[in-house]
Amino acid sequence: MRLSNLADYAVVTMTAAAGHCGGGRVSASELAAETNLPAPTVQKVVSKLTAAGLLRSVRGAKGGLQLARPAAAITLADIVEAIEGPIALTACVDTGTHDCGLELNCAVKPHWAVVNQAVRGALADIPLTQLTQNTHQRELA
Repeated sequence: MRLSNLADYAVVTMTAAAGHCGGGRVSASELAAETNLPAPTVQKVVSKLTAAGLLRSVRGAKGGLQLARPAAAITLADIVEAIEGPIALTACVDTGTHDCGLELNCAVKPHWAVVNQAVRGALADIPLTQLTQNTHQRELA
């Protein structure tokens, strides 16, 4: 299992945005510079994160981006799902997807929901604050 590059970049971008908590707003171009990600990629990620309600965009002279809720209330699962959609390790768990030749006789299909919940639960146990603490600890070392 591997996250897409865009989901990875979203985690990096949110971690950088969380570093600005309490310090005002930050622009997408500033986040791109801080993370060394291409500006168009950060803009795409920011758009998805804003649509998912994880970032808030404020227009005007004092505008910019800020977390839409406290970093402690945003989880790794929230960020991944903002980019990837609901966490599902197999396509057969998605409603309306019937592209597996084994689907009618599959003994494993009923168990995938439990597996998906376990993976999502593990990601949901990691708040954004934990990711920023690790970043700050490395910077201090």
